Amino acid sequence: MHRAARFFEMKRLGQPIAVLTAYDYPTAKAEAEAGIDLILVGDSLGTNVLGYASERQVTLADIAHHLRAVRRGAPQTPILADLPFGQYETPAAAIVNARELVEAGADMVKFEGARPEIVAALKEAGILCCGHLGLEPQHHEDRRLKGRSVEEAKKLLADAIALDKAGISLLVLELVPEEVAEQITRALGVPTIGIGAGRLTDGQVLVINDVLGITQADFRHSRRFADFGRLTGEALKGYIGEVRERRFPAGENVFHMGDDELRAFGGRS
Repeated sequence: MHRAARFFEMKRLGQPIAVLTAYDYPTAKAEAEAGIDLILVGDSLGTNVLGYASERQVTLADIAHHLRAVRRGAPQTPILADLPFGQYETPAAAIVNARELVEAGADMVKFEGARPEIVAALKEAGILCCGHLGLEPQHHEDRRLKGRSVEEAKKLLADAIALDKAGISLLVLELVPEEVAEQITRALGVPTIGIGAGRLTDGQVLVINDVLGITQADFRHSRRFADFGRLTGEALKGYIGEVRERRFPAGENVFHMGDDELRAFGGRS
């Protein structure tokens, strides 16, 4: 059985699917040891790790590089990887670029938008894929709730059904009303993973930097489960202060030569 196949069984049994992003070896290792169901190497890598101004700047090489590190940290955990902006404009391009991510360690790839022809091509090539509807960070300049009007909600539902019929294995719903996400979740055979999509999707995904409090922004759809940003700042200031005051390194941090070697070397005994 493929590592991603159990998500269908989890949906059937009503077991929520826990998903987090990871971009490096130690984070992936920690998430795997904690029991995460699925790791996403997303294009949020750009704004959270690489200092890019937008997800659009993330390249296929960026994703593949960090994906390899994540796979080393979580060798048995299912991994989902984003196809970057502009890398799935045609079915042929999607297949070539998805294969590169699979070779780097992905079990499944994700792309944005209602593109059932891309799904069909990837499925034909034997590559599992995840859809992404609602807010599409690669394509939407306005970072607002999607599906608030009846027209938008109906389109999201129709697009989700079309992607499901084409053969997706998962669907991410980002920043959509809970009521819309609920209807989509009920209508689809595949599991839905929400981020800012309410409580009634089959699973949830968050950006690890938001979960750990590394980022300073507070998002309504997210929650800080720790405050690593503050703790990191305190640790750095503590280190700098102790170095400047010559309190670090202390005696317990120092290595010494043996007395005989020290005398032969000409130092103090």
